[in-house]
Amino acid sequence: MTYLEIIFERLARTGEPVLREVRDGQFVSVTGPELLGLVRQARSFLAGRELQKGHRCALVGPNSIRWVALDLAMMAEGIIAVPLDPRQVRTEFAAVIADATPRLICSSDAALAASVRESGATGPEVALFDDIFKGDIFTGESLAAKPPLRHAYDDAVTIVYTSGTSGEPKGVVLNAGNITFVLGRTNERLDQLMGARGKPESVFQYAPFCFAAARILLLTSLSRNSVLTLSTDLSKVADEIRLAAPHYFVNVPLFLERVRRKIEESVRKRGGITEEIFSRARQAYSRLREQKTLFGDALWLAVANRALFPAIRKSIGPNLKALICGSAPLAPETQLFFMMLGIPVLQVYGLTETTAICTMDVPNRAEPGRVGPAIPGIEMIVAGNGEILVRGPNVFPGYWRRPEETAKALEGEWLHTGDQGEADASGNWRITGRLKNLIVLNSGHNVAPEPLERELATHLPEAQQVVLFGNQRSFLAALVAGGAVNGSSNMTEERVRSAVESVNAGLPHYKQIRAFHVVRGPFSIENGLLTSNGKLKRDAIAARFSAEIERLYQKKQA
Repeated sequence: MTYLEIIFERLARTGEPVLREVRDGQFVSVTGPELLGLVRQARSFLAGRELQKGHRCALVGPNSIRWVALDLAMMAEGIIAVPLDPRQVRTEFAAVIADATPRLICSSDAALAASVRESGATGPEVALFDDIFKGDIFTGESLAAKPPLRHAYDDAVTIVYTSGTSGEPKGVVLNAGNITFVLGRTNERLDQLMGARGKPESVFQYAPFCFAAARILLLTSLSRNSVLTLSTDLSKVADEIRLAAPHYFVNVPLFLERVRRKIEESVRKRGGITEEIFSRARQAYSRLREQKTLFGDALWLAVANRALFPAIRKSIGPNLKALICGSAPLAPETQLFFMMLGIPVLQVYGLTETTAICTMDVPNRAEPGRVGPAIPGIEMIVAGNGEILVRGPNVFPGYWRRPEETAKALEGEWLHTGDQGEADASGNWRITGRLKNLIVLNSGHNVAPEPLERELATHLPEAQQVVLFGNQRSFLAALVAGGAVNGSSNMTEERVRSAVESVNAGLPHYKQIRAFHVVRGPFSIENGLLTSNGKLKRDAIAARFSAEIERLYQKKQA
């Protein structure tokens, strides 16, 4: 059976909720047959628009049950789904639509539809979800499971546009073979995590489905005995997680860093014996990891594990078996923080071009700072320049309408990831940086910025982001973002200077940070300096703060 046939078969026999949204603190749910009814309704609409196998259809809107139904309907009809990020600006909508040339754009609401129309995109019809899902879906044969189209291995299923940290986004074509292979591997790893279960797993999702990793989690959840809860209000994610009580969910490092800071701030505000227990237990845990335990460490950890950590775990999610993290390397300190609380963090490494996954941590064998071994069935090696190369069924067939860039990315039958990394003797990978982010000083020294940025952020927990500069300059300089806009933050110039001095200690001269500028307020998706999944838009940051960066170098050289 194909992955889509497996999903349809599972939905047809599952009378319990399989998918639900959180609306005003309550669940809005659909059972498997009810979801198939929505899928059939969407397929009827698409067929009425004379959409056929191989045609593109764009899908724009926040995560919802109807979004999922449309996605399944497109795949079932052989239509190539092109998910758009609803948080994109109009110019980005126009660029993606012009590149993908969809026959139809399905929009969740009139405001998004207007934004798409006003982007300047011409040609495709825009249909609202309300028009697609009209009438009663639970009558007559609407619940009958019309079989989905049987995809061949190399049939294109979706085009996912990259987040575009620099340069314009590219359309990554993923085929049925890519998705079938990866779903098999994700199911295997989740079976290891959850063990034998009679009851459905509870899964939570807040990342938009326009990202490959979020889409893989969706399809994996629909193919196994689980109920997937969709966040509908990112400002209430913490409350929604507590309501959903998931066993696991997928995160980006930015979210886990925020949760960590919130917990630390809460402990500081409580002060007294609570802060004392937390601090002592944290120091004891650190020494335990380093095998340098002192007398009394076991007692402090025992007290924290009995009186403090259970309440913190419950505030995050009472049933959590693990937090899953991807999209960017997670700071080892943050991974250790959650491990100390008793919540494993399992890292996943991959690109959109690898159908979101290359490596996955094995439950109970996660090592902070590493992202797990390569998934079975693929090969990963390191080229002479330190770049990670990948080969296997998860690797995409190419970029949409970009043959030259496809040939470059797949040169020598290996995907050139652009990431730098290394594997230890047991095959556990560590990601060290991006080749294109490499800073080349005018002295000829090469510096990967990411490790230094993470180290400075560790010494300066009140910072939201750290970005290094210095390409073709004589030294490294840093932008440190996160000070409060009104100047009330405790991230003073002196605090940053002290942190920089701590990081510089013991480093060779060319890796030392010689100047810095404090940015009031964090980089964010809203101000255009982060991608939708929290990655730094380095080119945009450099352009926005070009004057401040230039002053750092002029001042130091004066």
